[in-house]
Amino acid sequence: MSYELIITEKPSAALKMAYSLADTKPVKKSNGASYYLLSHNKKDIVIVSAVGHLFGVAEKKNTKGYPVFEIDWKPTYEINNKSSYSKKYALNIKKLAEDAESFTVACDYDIEGEVIGINCIKFLCKQKDANRMKFSTLTKPDLISAYENKANTINWGQANAGETRHFLDWLYGINISRALTSAIKKSGENKTLSSGRVQGPALKLIVDREKEILNFKPTPYWQLELDGKIKDETISAFHEKDQFSKESEVDKILKKTKGKDGFVKNVEKNEKIIIPPYAFDLTTLQTEAYKNLGISPKQALSIAQNLYLAGVISYPRTSSQKLPPTIGYSKILSAIQSNNDYTIICSEILSKEKIYPRQGLKDDPAHPAIFPTGNQPKNPKSEEKKIYDLIVRRFLSAFGEPAKRMETIISIDVEKELFIAKGIITIEKGWYNYYGKYSKIEDKTLPEAKNNEIVRVKEIIKHKKETTPPRRFSPASIIKELEKRNLGTKSTRAQIIDTLYQRGFIKGNQLEATTMGIRIIETLSNHIPKIIDEELTRQIEEEMQLIRENKSTKEKVLQDVKKVLKEVLENFKKEEKEIGEELVLAQKETVEVESLGSCPNCDDGQLLIKRGKFGRFIACNKYPDCKTTYNIPNSGFIEASKNICPACKVPSVFVKFKGRKKQEMCINTNCPTKKSENEEVEERSCPECKKGTLKLRTSMYGKFYGCSNYPKCKHTEKINDKK
Repeated sequence: MSYELIITEKPSAALKMAYSLADTKPVKKSNGASYYLLSHNKKDIVIVSAVGHLFGVAEKKNTKGYPVFEIDWKPTYEINNKSSYSKKYALNIKKLAEDAESFTVACDYDIEGEVIGINCIKFLCKQKDANRMKFSTLTKPDLISAYENKANTINWGQANAGETRHFLDWLYGINISRALTSAIKKSGENKTLSSGRVQGPALKLIVDREKEILNFKPTPYWQLELDGKIKDETISAFHEKDQFSKESEVDKILKKTKGKDGFVKNVEKNEKIIIPPYAFDLTTLQTEAYKNLGISPKQALSIAQNLYLAGVISYPRTSSQKLPPTIGYSKILSAIQSNNDYTIICSEILSKEKIYPRQGLKDDPAHPAIFPTGNQPKNPKSEEKKIYDLIVRRFLSAFGEPAKRMETIISIDVEKELFIAKGIITIEKGWYNYYGKYSKIEDKTLPEAKNNEIVRVKEIIKHKKETTPPRRFSPASIIKELEKRNLGTKSTRAQIIDTLYQRGFIKGNQLEATTMGIRIIETLSNHIPKIIDEELTRQIEEEMQLIRENKSTKEKVLQDVKKVLKEVLENFKKEEKEIGEELVLAQKETVEVESLGSCPNCDDGQLLIKRGKFGRFIACNKYPDCKTTYNIPNSGFIEASKNICPACKVPSVFVKFKGRKKQEMCINTNCPTKKSENEEVEERSCPECKKGTLKLRTSMYGKFYGCSNYPKCKHTEKINDKK
């Protein structure tokens, strides 16, 4: 039997494609991993999936030193034991390729998808090229159209750019990490340090902001606020100068105006038109998800990817802010209309003579802006519901009418001193109605006033304030800043920030550079500044875009970067001992500053906050010799209390959540003070996901019931909530 072999990126995509293309129901088979047999227009097809990257970059020959430049692709299961599961997927594709007469890549249409596809074609199918499907949604009509209009070659621009990126990231990461680790070892410490091509410049941005904050010296200033009435309505206004640097000037005005009333000198009204937003690109989705829902950029991307694989939204890894007519505006709106949450909005849009969304400036040759397909999510988890609602309402808002707001500015004259009151009200909600609670609009009304009307002044208040330092980056604002500077890609920026957390270089919801993070950047700046030079990183990103457009070559870019790395690393070796001493000192300073207390289970260990795959935890800095760990909440502010729990002799910490008082608690979940009298629970189904069962669990707060399906389901109940 001969057939066409279609390769998808994930098993869930293979399933959707099989049921979309099959003339009748597809047949599911397995060679250790599943595949599907089907016919499409009487043509035999086999659909098989990878499971993400089946090949990774590695040295051709294992060495321990640096620099190393001889690299190639190897199966991920040979590189990393944690990827052993990928072997059955690779062997499955290899086996099915033996009888295939033609090959089609149907991975996600982007750089990473192209790399996954071409590596499967080259190394498993032993082919030089393949057909290529391009689609932005996993819906039946789009998949059929993508199949029937497939290209007869892969996108070589994307494939070459993707391979170049993987090679560059590996060369930077392994060489700089080995150099840093070697320097530390020469100073008598056994500690692994790492850095990456984009991680260094990203960390430098955060460290530079942290230094601005640390070096900031507040200066005092004064403001004057008028508290009065126009007729019987109160009004508050501030002096037109806003900030006074000299208190004597303020006191002079207070003396001049004491006991005096004022009058309305001018009333100005300005109508403001607020145009609708465009549909989401990935960065804007991540920013809005964090601002409105408190969902981190990395988590927002993961949730959006799940919604895409479920067929309910389009491909989320896009830079586009445009919605082309080819997606079928009316068709999608009619489908969404069946959801009661959006029925009225969709009906209103569909009743218009012309249905056309606002288009943003940014474009992406691979995919349009993120949009709902019209399919409804089936049994979505809580956070999937939130992200889906945000995406739908943003999509609908793009079809809305402009909102109108009226700004009123009242100028009040008190003894020739002008005080300004500003108010604003919404007069036509327009697209605000569609975006709903995410609009975040606030109205501020002012009394009706006419020129020369008397203002009864109750008091003019002197406020003493101080200038404030710049704000730290949030997980969302740093993503926007990286995009603005063209550092990293839309798909990798969130992961880069998460890596900095895991390495202990940053901490907190507002990104604070740790002592170690600051010292790393200082050391790199002093000795190998090119490694953290964002201009170099930006140039590389631009070169890779040229490769994608077939205007440059992989060989040229790799040769240029190898030359830079060779020069940098040769200089590094000359100063290796000095660098190592600085890094060891930085580690000691970090432990002193960041320590939550002494480890109760080893002689000289210190407990530090770490960040792993599932969030924050506390661990001994002597790992792997000491494996002491404690769980802590993933949100909230935590600081050392310098106290020891009297019950279990383990350090306690201060925990502070927004809107709640700071409280001290022991980090030991087995502390006698946290034991529950009733630790028995009759297992019952989780009311949220319906798949897991409620289990008795322990956190630093004590006992609670949590879903056995964690971390996919994060439902919890207090013990006294048991029914």
